[in-house]
Amino acid sequence: MIDGILLAHPDKLKTPGDDPRILVRADAPVAGKVGIVTGGGSGHLPLFKGYVGQGLCSGVAIGNVFSSPSSQQVFEATMAVSGGAGVLYLYGNYGGDVFNFDLAADLAELEDIETRTVVGRDDVASQPKDNRLERRGVAGLIFAYKAAGAAAERGDSLDKVAAVAEDIVDNTATMGIGLSPTILPTTGSLSFDLPDGEMEIGIGIHGEPGIHRGPLESADAITDRLVGALVEDLELAEGDRVAVLVNGMGATPLEELYVMYRRVHQILSGRGVSISKNYIGEYATSLEMAGASISLLKLNDDRLALLEAPASSPFFLEV
Repeated sequence: MIDGILLAHPDKLKTPGDDPRILVRADAPVAGKVGIVTGGGSGHLPLFKGYVGQGLCSGVAIGNVFSSPSSQQVFEATMAVSGGAGVLYLYGNYGGDVFNFDLAADLAELEDIETRTVVGRDDVASQPKDNRLERRGVAGLIFAYKAAGAAAERGDSLDKVAAVAEDIVDNTATMGIGLSPTILPTTGSLSFDLPDGEMEIGIGIHGEPGIHRGPLESADAITDRLVGALVEDLELAEGDRVAVLVNGMGATPLEELYVMYRRVHQILSGRGVSISKNYIGEYATSLEMAGASISLLKLNDDRLALLEAPASSPFFLEV
């Protein structure tokens, strides 16, 4: 799969060494600009490897399916994107990833490469708001990639790029629904058990348990549940602006995602909340899981400008 991506996009991506699971943008390192390294397990395309490019991440380290990349892989990606202005680590909040990225930061320090770390933690179902620092990172991480990538591209310092990423993370909320599990290729077993005709609200992208399981409801009713939780978590009020991401988990038709977006628009407009930017499609999947997630980012002028800055990767384009 990675070979195919490299063959299809030699103008955008390259491998800096012999490990095909380390990818960097084709012009890396970019002298004088902050590098951004992300990473995580395989099985979520276009997350993580799909967001390496101009105005996005600079490099990525990929592990096995649903498994963290090694600290050595992260370190090698760091070396490959370091242009002298430091490197931001930006990834989802999972124990193995945190451990290995922290080890890589120690290795980078030995090479006089300054790093900062920001972890995505947008999954509101994984922890209550008063424990939000322990939340999982899911599809809302794309907003942070886009904003931090734009900040790095315009020449912001490492501390400023990290502050941009942290600000986006702090104002992003996501909730998902699972309709059928995926089959884990390493074992042939199901990622979770869900009888036909049932749904699980709040499920994680690896099949982590959600907060409600019951009979399948209509698309509108499901969307009401998800958006209601996000509005409450972000404390959205009349006059607020948001960016919306309706994300397919891997086996959900695009038509159904647009049905959900229609309802998202109805709910938010009914509350006096305007949508300034929207994304509908597959942005963070879980192999062939059927399901979807909705992410909201509370906007201000600065956040919107960063989202609208140019960006280009094999899986993401903003012109």
